Amino acid sequence: MLSYEKLRKDSEIIMYINSANDVLGAIGYTEHGMAHAVKTGTDASRILSTLGYGERECELAKIAGLLHDIGNTVNRCDHAQNGAYLAFGLLRARDFPPQEVIDIITAIGHHDEKTAAPVTPLAAALILADKSDVRTSRVRNKNTVGYDIHDRVNYAVFDSELEINKENKLIKLTLRIDTQVCPVMEYFEIFLERMVLCKKSAAFLGCDFELIINDTRLL
Repeated sequence: MLSYEKLRKDSEIIMYINSANDVLGAIGYTEHGMAHAVKTGTDASRILSTLGYGERECELAKIAGLLHDIGNTVNRCDHAQNGAYLAFGLLRARDFPPQEVIDIITAIGHHDEKTAAPVTPLAAALILADKSDVRTSRVRNKNTVGYDIHDRVNYAVFDSELEINKENKLIKLTLRIDTQVCPVMEYFEIFLERMVLCKKSAAFLGCDFELIINDTRLL
């Protein structure tokens, strides 16, 4: 079976990830490169592992996270669906079994909040991991913080932790935000839809979802 670690070092895979990140950089989006891809895959895998899913399913979650944003190299619009098509070709060319390809592209195709739905455990875990990656280091240019709300919100988050508690059936995202940079209300202005999606995804996995910002539970 082909491993996540092998794909992570694959020069063609790396080229797609870097190209997608460059496209988003050109239009002013936050970092969507290898750092985001690896973190998303790692967190998606950790969610499933903690909840008792099998080793191979957790490996597929890492792979889905690694590839989930490559569709941005085509266009930001419909990037989830484009990414699923691209991932299909890349994975079949590397002789991934059809069922594993289906599992991965289904998750990738359902991760963007405009069309997302937690239709499988893998898709639910990918959504939770992707939408929870909010951090200062994703901001490419500090000069944009003053007028770009997405950059401002990410730049304001100086600590972030995604916790999964199997016993209590709880998935919790805890953020610490510098309110001098960004008021908490601005976080909700752009991320409320994503947090509601996280709540639905956690429910699909049989868990509740909580959002804690600066020691206050908001969801």
